[in-house]
This record gives sequence, C-alpha cells and structure tokens, in this order.
Amino acid sequence: MHVYSFEKLEVWNEAILLAVNTYKTTDLFPNEKKFGLVSQMRRSSVSISSNIAEGTARQTNKDKAHFLSVAYSSSLELLNQAILAKELKFISEENYKNIRLEVESVTNKIMP
Repeated sequence: MHVYSFEKLEVWNEAILLAVNTYKTTDLFPNEKKFGLVSQMRRSSVSISSNIAEGTARQTNKDKAHFLSVAYSSSLELLNQAILAKELKFISEENYKNIRLEVESVTNKIMP
C-alpha cells in the first residue's frame, strides 16, 4: 500500500491523535450538550489534519502556506472551544490541559 507524504509528517500524526483525543473527550459531555459544542470541536479537530494533508498536495508554496494557515486557525478554534467547555464544566481541568498541550505542540510545528 502506498504511503502518502503527509502520512510521514510528525505534525500530521500529532493532529490525528489530537482529533482522536477530541472525539474521546467529547464523548464525556452531557448528552444534552452533544450536538452543538461537540460537533464544533470534532469538526475543528478533524480540519487540522485534513488541511495539513491537503496542503501537501498543492504545487505552490503559497497554496501550501494557505492550507497550513487554515490548519493553524482550526487549532486555535479548537483551543477556544476547549476553554469554553472547561468553563461550562463539560470537561475536566485535566482533559482541558491535555487538549491544550496537544494544540500547542501541533501549532508549534505548523508555524514555528
């Protein structure tokens, strides 16, 4: 099976783990909150790795930079949503810190 270039990137692999952990964390939300914020957090977490992957297929550096910028923005969107979830007591301080540390690691690799 062919391995694409983005699959070899440490930042993409970390972004995949961040999405998986976001799904697991949002599974802990109260049932009545599972539509709005859960959906937003999941979509922004998936967007990070998706934009990294799509950016690797672009031919120009400008296009590649655009997709990395979108991935970076999605990372900050996820962080904002995690802060809100913590403030609303939907997630624990520990789960919030884990998401925050993963976001920091990914964003540092996207835009060093």
